[in-house]
Amino acid sequence: MSNSLRLLAVHAHPDDESSKGAASVARYRAEGIEVLVVSCTGGEAGSVLNENYGSEVRDMGAVRRVEMANAAAILDIQHRWLGFIDSGMDEPLADNCFARVPLDVSGAALAEIIREYRPHVVTTYDENGGYPHPDHIRTHEVTMAACTAAAADWQVSKVYFHHTFSRARVVALHEAMLAQGMDSPYEEWLKDWEPERDVFNRVTTRVECADFFDARDAALRAHATQVDPQGAWFAVPRDIERVVWPTEDFELAFSTIEVSLPESDLFAGLR
Repeated sequence: MSNSLRLLAVHAHPDDESSKGAASVARYRAEGIEVLVVSCTGGEAGSVLNENYGSEVRDMGAVRRVEMANAAAILDIQHRWLGFIDSGMDEPLADNCFARVPLDVSGAALAEIIREYRPHVVTTYDENGGYPHPDHIRTHEVTMAACTAAAADWQVSKVYFHHTFSRARVVALHEAMLAQGMDSPYEEWLKDWEPERDVFNRVTTRVECADFFDARDAALRAHATQVDPQGAWFAVPRDIERVVWPTEDFELAFSTIEVSLPESDLFAGLR
């Protein structure tokens, strides 16, 4: 086992690692920190969301495995599949999908990876999953259960929740684009998003990573079935984003070490 610091990022589906925390991951890799991404499912239940993808997909799971490998190479990360089946969003959920697998089974699988990899920091989603996809909610539950189950053999020092999609961030980017006389992709999104539902008030840790937005974008584009390179993901000019919101934002959910909040580094207190 290396003596370097280690980050474990636990995600529900392939592409989540690129849309949540990828620029921070790229920054930490540039600093020599080891990063392992675990995808809990294979994304098999997904559909082609990129209207410009241009070809028929007969085996979504196979395509997304290739996309994930390409994204992992771009971000220079290690990657593991936890091995469970994408639950999708349609009710009723299949009995063998990730959201239906008993927590002691899925939690044990991730706990084994924690014992082996011995991460100092773990990132995942909050109790609401970031958004209410059953696999995202289950990913939160599995991650917290696994950290507890593995603690006798390896105690994770800090656990963080992603808060990439806060209302505060979206409003700031939206208003900056309007101020430049540009159309904003967030107009409809913000209409029904009440200020009291903003997760930004939970943010404790803001990681400066604007220099790695290009790596994040390249990783996102690697998930070609899911992300339209001409779509809303890339509608905000990067020079605006670098000035208006140059961070990725997290909530410190658990720590075994003394911390001083707010933070600007997931590894504060561990370096």
